[in-house]
Amino acid sequence: MSTQNSVTLIGNLTQDPELRFTPSGVAMTKVSFAVNKRYQSQGEWKEETSFFNGTCWRDVAENVAESLTRGMRVIVVGELQQRTWETQEGDKRSTIDVDIKEIGPSIRWATATVTKTPRADGGWSNQGQAPSQPAAPVARTQGPDEAPF
Repeated sequence: MSTQNSVTLIGNLTQDPELRFTPSGVAMTKVSFAVNKRYQSQGEWKEETSFFNGTCWRDVAENVAESLTRGMRVIVVGELQQRTWETQEGDKRSTIDVDIKEIGPSIRWATATVTKTPRADGGWSNQGQAPSQPAAPVARTQGPDEAPF
């Protein structure tokens, strides 16, 4: 992904993701989300909302359609894409959409359960190896008041 056109947005899905397939069978999911900005101006709290549409493809598209629903807070990473068209009356219109590369639930105010999915080539998404037994707990070498990393 190009770092010159990379965007990270945090917002809430405004509708359930919509899974579709191209004529050649490639999965595509469209999502819509709202990003709120809250700020104080002259002692008064104000809020602005921006609405975005985005598209994700292939495995990401199928995982999004299966995992996310309207109202969920999500973190979206992608590239901005401008689309332009002309109406039947001859007026020019444009919109900016997000070509989604990564999307997932925000766990700031919620929890999430992650399940790895098998890859289409028969391998696993964990460096091509089947999932193994859970790792043994790691002994804690720092005190409870220290940062975990």
